[in-house]
Amino acid sequence: MKQHVSILGVLYIAFGVLGMVTAVAMLVLLGGAAGIVSMVSEQEPDAAVAVPILGILAVALFSIIAVLSLPGLVVGIGLVKLKSWARIGGLILSALNLLNFPFGTALGIYGLWVLLNKETEAAFT
Repeated sequence: MKQHVSILGVLYIAFGVLGMVTAVAMLVLLGGAAGIVSMVSEQEPDAAVAVPILGILAVALFSIIAVLSLPGLVVGIGLVKLKSWARIGGLILSALNLLNFPFGTALGIYGLWVLLNKETEAAFT
């Protein structure tokens, strides 16, 4: 079961990295859009209203996605290193991932199967 725990950890790390990449992409794309709109706002004064809205939206989306992705990274690293706290974190994340259809649901089911196994429980003690 240690191999399954490592695989689960790598999957959580991969999902976390994908989330962080998405967060940075949102920041760059919306920040770039704000920059383009600010250049146009000299000719169109109404466009100047959109610049702070795009900036706030970029920072808000970045923050939300990064905060939601960070626990997966931390728990994934803990699972790979077989830290005792990572099993509890993995169970919580797996239960929450059940709501994230379809990939999160599959990851959540796999995570619960791995982390609730008796052999896995013994490996973390």
